[in-house]
Amino acid sequence: MDSDVIPGIDVEDYYRRFGPMVWRRCRQLLGNEEAALDALQEVFVRLMMFKDRLKGTSPSSLLFRMATNHCLNKLRDQRRQGVRQPLEQAEARAGGSEAERDVDRRRALEAILESEEERTRQAAVLYYIDGLNLKEVSAELEMSVAGVHRRLQRLRKRIKR
Repeated sequence: MDSDVIPGIDVEDYYRRFGPMVWRRCRQLLGNEEAALDALQEVFVRLMMFKDRLKGTSPSSLLFRMATNHCLNKLRDQRRQGVRQPLEQAEARAGGSEAERDVDRRRALEAILESEEERTRQAAVLYYIDGLNLKEVSAELEMSVAGVHRRLQRLRKRIKR
Protein backbone atom coordinates (compact mmCIF):
# COMPACT_ATOMS: atom_id res chain seq x y z
CA MET A 1 0.00 0.00 0.00
CA ASP A 2 1.25 3.46 -0.88
CA SER A 3 2.26 5.46 2.21
CA ASP A 4 0.53 8.62 0.90
CA VAL A 5 -2.86 6.91 0.65
CA ILE A 6 -5.12 7.38 3.65
CA PRO A 7 -7.30 4.33 4.24
CA GLY A 8 -11.05 4.84 3.87
CA ILE A 9 -13.27 5.52 6.83
CA ASP A 10 -14.57 2.51 8.76
CA VAL A 11 -18.27 3.42 8.81
CA GLU A 12 -19.21 0.53 11.08
CA ASP A 13 -16.65 1.60 13.69
CA TYR A 14 -17.80 5.22 13.45
CA TYR A 15 -21.41 4.13 13.89
CA ARG A 16 -20.56 2.26 17.10
CA ARG A 17 -18.36 5.06 18.46
CA PHE A 18 -20.22 8.16 17.33
CA GLY A 19 -23.77 6.99 16.61
CA PRO A 20 -25.09 7.99 20.06
CA MET A 21 -23.59 11.49 19.70
CA VAL A 22 -25.15 11.92 16.24
CA TRP A 23 -28.52 10.67 17.50
CA ARG A 24 -28.47 13.09 20.46
CA ARG A 25 -27.63 15.97 18.13
CA CYS A 26 -30.42 15.05 15.73
CA ARG A 27 -32.89 14.62 18.58
CA GLN A 28 -31.89 17.99 20.00
CA LEU A 29 -32.42 19.77 16.69
CA LEU A 30 -35.48 17.88 15.47
CA GLY A 31 -37.18 17.49 18.84
CA ASN A 32 -38.50 14.06 17.92
CA GLU A 33 -36.96 10.64 18.61
CA GLU A 34 -38.28 8.93 15.46
CA ALA A 35 -37.12 11.76 13.22
CA ALA A 36 -33.76 11.69 14.99
CA LEU A 37 -33.37 7.97 14.28
CA ASP A 38 -34.18 8.55 10.61
CA ALA A 39 -31.70 11.43 10.51
CA LEU A 40 -29.03 9.30 12.20
CA GLN A 41 -29.41 6.68 9.49
CA GLU A 42 -29.33 9.27 6.73
CA VAL A 43 -26.14 10.82 8.13
CA PHE A 44 -24.40 7.46 8.12
CA VAL A 45 -25.71 6.60 4.65
CA ARG A 46 -24.16 9.84 3.40
CA LEU A 47 -20.96 8.96 5.22
CA MET A 48 -20.92 5.60 3.42
CA MET A 49 -21.49 7.31 0.08
CA PHE A 50 -18.55 9.68 0.51
CA LYS A 51 -16.25 7.64 2.76
CA ASP A 52 -13.55 7.28 0.11
CA ARG A 53 -13.33 11.06 -0.30
CA LEU A 54 -13.10 11.86 3.41
CA LYS A 55 -10.17 11.80 5.77
CA GLY A 56 -10.64 10.32 9.23
CA THR A 57 -8.74 13.09 11.02
CA SER A 58 -11.54 14.42 13.28
CA PRO A 59 -14.54 12.11 12.94
CA SER A 60 -16.61 13.51 15.81
CA SER A 61 -16.46 17.03 14.33
CA LEU A 62 -17.28 15.74 10.87
CA LEU A 63 -20.27 13.73 12.07
CA PHE A 64 -21.49 16.55 14.32
CA ARG A 65 -21.42 18.94 11.35
CA MET A 66 -23.07 16.41 9.07
CA ALA A 67 -25.86 15.83 11.60
CA THR A 68 -26.35 19.56 12.17
CA ASN A 69 -26.48 20.33 8.45
CA HIS A 70 -28.82 17.44 7.72
CA CYS A 71 -31.24 18.38 10.49
CA LEU A 72 -31.25 22.08 9.66
CA ASN A 73 -31.92 21.25 6.02
CA LYS A 74 -34.68 18.83 7.02
CA LEU A 75 -36.33 21.48 9.22
CA ARG A 76 -36.06 24.08 6.47
CA ASP A 77 -37.59 21.69 3.93
CA GLN A 78 -40.45 20.81 6.28
CA ARG A 79 -41.13 24.47 6.87
CA ARG A 80 -41.25 25.14 3.12
CA GLN A 81 -43.66 22.23 2.65
CA GLY A 82 -45.91 23.55 5.42
CA VAL A 83 -45.42 20.49 7.64
CA ARG A 84 -46.88 21.06 11.07
CA GLN A 85 -44.78 20.68 14.16
CA PRO A 86 -44.53 17.22 15.71
CA LEU A 87 -46.86 16.32 18.57
CA GLU A 88 -43.99 16.36 21.10
CA GLN A 89 -43.25 19.98 20.26
CA ALA A 90 -46.89 20.94 20.63
CA GLU A 91 -47.02 19.20 24.00
CA ALA A 92 -43.81 20.92 25.09
CA ARG A 93 -45.34 24.30 24.22
CA ALA A 94 -48.40 23.55 26.31
CA GLY A 95 -46.27 22.50 29.29
CA GLY A 96 -44.50 25.83 29.82
CA SER A 97 -41.25 24.07 30.74
CA GLU A 98 -37.61 24.41 29.74
CA ALA A 99 -38.49 22.12 26.83
CA GLU A 100 -40.96 24.75 25.66
CA ARG A 101 -38.30 27.44 25.69
CA ASP A 102 -35.94 25.16 23.75
CA VAL A 103 -38.61 24.48 21.15
CA ASP A 104 -39.44 28.18 20.90
CA ARG A 105 -35.77 29.11 20.48
CA ARG A 106 -35.23 26.42 17.88
CA ARG A 107 -38.29 27.45 15.83
CA ALA A 108 -37.43 31.15 16.03
CA LEU A 109 -33.87 30.42 14.99
CA GLU A 110 -35.11 28.25 12.10
CA ALA A 111 -37.19 31.12 10.73
CA ILE A 112 -34.36 33.62 11.11
CA LEU A 113 -31.67 31.38 9.64
CA GLU A 114 -33.64 30.22 6.63
CA SER A 115 -31.94 32.70 4.32
CA GLU A 116 -28.50 32.66 5.97
CA GLU A 117 -25.31 31.03 4.71
CA GLU A 118 -24.65 27.49 5.90
CA ARG A 119 -21.67 28.44 8.11
CA THR A 120 -23.69 31.22 9.78
CA ARG A 121 -26.54 28.79 10.47
CA GLN A 122 -24.12 26.30 11.99
CA ALA A 123 -22.47 28.95 14.17
CA ALA A 124 -25.84 30.26 15.36
CA VAL A 125 -27.13 26.81 16.32
CA LEU A 126 -23.92 25.93 18.15
CA TYR A 127 -23.85 29.27 19.98
CA TYR A 128 -27.52 30.01 20.68
CA ILE A 129 -29.04 26.53 20.94
CA ASP A 130 -26.17 24.33 22.09
CA GLY A 131 -24.70 26.98 24.38
CA LEU A 132 -21.13 26.70 23.14
CA ASN A 133 -18.89 29.72 23.63
CA LEU A 134 -17.16 31.48 20.71
CA LYS A 135 -13.95 29.53 21.13
CA GLU A 136 -15.81 26.20 21.16
CA VAL A 137 -17.85 27.19 18.10
CA SER A 138 -14.72 28.24 16.25
CA ALA A 139 -13.04 24.91 17.06
CA GLU A 140 -16.11 22.94 15.98
CA LEU A 141 -16.41 24.80 12.67
CA GLU A 142 -12.65 25.09 12.16
CA MET A 143 -12.92 28.88 11.86
CA SER A 144 -11.24 31.70 13.71
CA VAL A 145 -12.93 33.09 16.81
CA ALA A 146 -13.03 36.48 15.07
CA GLY A 147 -14.76 34.91 12.05
CA VAL A 148 -17.44 33.32 14.21
CA HIS A 149 -17.88 36.57 16.13
CA ARG A 150 -18.30 38.56 12.89
CA ARG A 151 -20.89 36.12 11.54
CA LEU A 152 -22.93 36.22 14.75
CA GLN A 153 -22.63 40.00 14.96
CA ARG A 154 -23.90 40.43 11.36
CA LEU A 155 -26.72 38.02 12.15
CA ARG A 156 -27.74 40.03 15.22
CA LYS A 157 -27.75 43.25 13.16
CA ARG A 158 -30.00 41.68 10.52
CA ILE A 159 -32.33 40.40 13.21
CA LYS A 160 -32.62 43.88 14.76
CA ARG A 161 -33.60 45.31 11.37
